[in-house]
Amino acid sequence: MAVYVVNLTIDQGTDFSQVFNLESSTSNNAVNLSDYTGSAQLRKHASSKKYYDFTVSFPDRGAGQVKIAMTDVITSRIKAGRYVYDLILTDSTGTKERAVEGTVLVRESATKE
Repeated sequence: MAVYVVNLTIDQGTDFSQVFNLESSTSNNAVNLSDYTGSAQLRKHASSKKYYDFTVSFPDRGAGQVKIAMTDVITSRIKAGRYVYDLILTDSTGTKERAVEGTVLVRESATKE
């Protein structure tokens, strides 16, 4: 599986989600994600101790779709600025692969509730 680089923008205080369609690096066919679990985190930089977890789900495993999401409650706690994230997939044997990585721009919200 290839590592995709996708840069994201998250608006503070809003719900966020992004769906990725993963393809095989050798055949360009969708990766079957039936036997995978996932985890994803946002950090100021890769070695930061403070992090925010994304919820990871699989809208269509057969079509290689994996989704990361954060609720408005979580995004409201993140200070505006630039961050990094990645998505790690683990197969049924326990092998872990980085599937997606990139930077995230968190934009400040003028509306405070």
